[in-house]
Amino acid sequence: MSKGSDSSMPQNTANMRVVEGSYAVAHAVMCCRPDVISAYPITPQTHIVENLSQLVADGELDSAFLTVDSEFSALSVLVGSTACGGRGYSSTTSQGLALMYEVLYNVSGMRLPIVMTVANRAIGAPLNIWNDQQDSVGARDVGWLQIYMENVQEAVDATLQAYKIAEDPEIQTPIMVCMDGFILTHVYEPVELLDKEKAREFLPDFKPASILDPNNPLTFGAFADPTTFTEFRYQQFAAHQKALEKIEQVARDFERAFGRYYGGLVDSYYAEDAEVVLVTMGSIIGTIKDAIDEMRAEGIKVGLVKVRCYRPFPAAALRKALSGAKVIAVVEKDVSIGNEAGLVTDLKASFYNSDIRTPIIGFVAGLGGRDITIKDIRKMVEKALAAEKGIECEFEFLDLRKEIL
Repeated sequence: MSKGSDSSMPQNTANMRVVEGSYAVAHAVMCCRPDVISAYPITPQTHIVENLSQLVADGELDSAFLTVDSEFSALSVLVGSTACGGRGYSSTTSQGLALMYEVLYNVSGMRLPIVMTVANRAIGAPLNIWNDQQDSVGARDVGWLQIYMENVQEAVDATLQAYKIAEDPEIQTPIMVCMDGFILTHVYEPVELLDKEKAREFLPDFKPASILDPNNPLTFGAFADPTTFTEFRYQQFAAHQKALEKIEQVARDFERAFGRYYGGLVDSYYAEDAEVVLVTMGSIIGTIKDAIDEMRAEGIKVGLVKVRCYRPFPAAALRKALSGAKVIAVVEKDVSIGNEAGLVTDLKASFYNSDIRTPIIGFVAGLGGRDITIKDIRKMVEKALAAEKGIECEFEFLDLRKEIL
């Protein structure tokens, strides 16, 4: 996307319905025809699985819906069912994702292509149920693919894309579809729901590379000693590298089938001639686009690069998208305590051995659900413009309430 064009908007408004984001995602999951759904309720993802349980109860979805005692159990159930050849789905958030941590590694290490919606929420302590992205960004190294959603329509469409990516024979890797909790899960907005038959044409039935079968015994998650462990990890690493191309390919395939495109790995908005380029991911993109429109009208050359795929990290795509920027400002809803934050650190690392020497500054904003306003975005742009003459502060928390420190 460039210069304000938007191919992500539904083209057939006659098929649009005003629904809650969680229902829209549940409907998309139904169109993906999972054999097993296993999840545990936790705010703000609960409405997704509530809607799925209703679809199963009403006979609209032919899936085994399994209720369990915890998020650890929810994902463990899918380890078994997916290894037996069933398409699996789960959703979680925050402390629930943390409780899954051991199983996250098992799923990726066993190359089980599970799709999981993560309704991004702050992680305690202190306890907070509002949105930031600390939960999934904190799980960036567990071997799952991660894509981040700008709006509900993208979350719907990315769910279908996610299965096609994860189940590809060359990828065979689980994927998190990350959408901002409450901001996207609980909003009511016009959405073009997926057509079941078109979804079936786009996503074939699951054909696992290997399954647990008494007639053809295999071992999943075997013990690996030092002579083989590295090779297991290398195969996961190689699959992520192949996924860079596959994610873009599937996004284009989806565009041809459904007429909507969000970028595969990254997308841009007025970035081509921008002096300051903001880099971010998630629902804040909508507010940033509004701010850019205002500032462009005032003659301020500011643009946006949207990181849609965070894992694998799209280093080459970002270098290309940001090659003309004079200053880069990274805005993110997470913090890596003891360092900076995930996205800004990864971006700096990807530029280190390149010819790009553009100043990069980072902002932490929106933690625990704090609003990020157009005024805040203008403030970050002002700081970025000043950084062109020299960086005074490389990384900062936006709008700290110093009176309560």
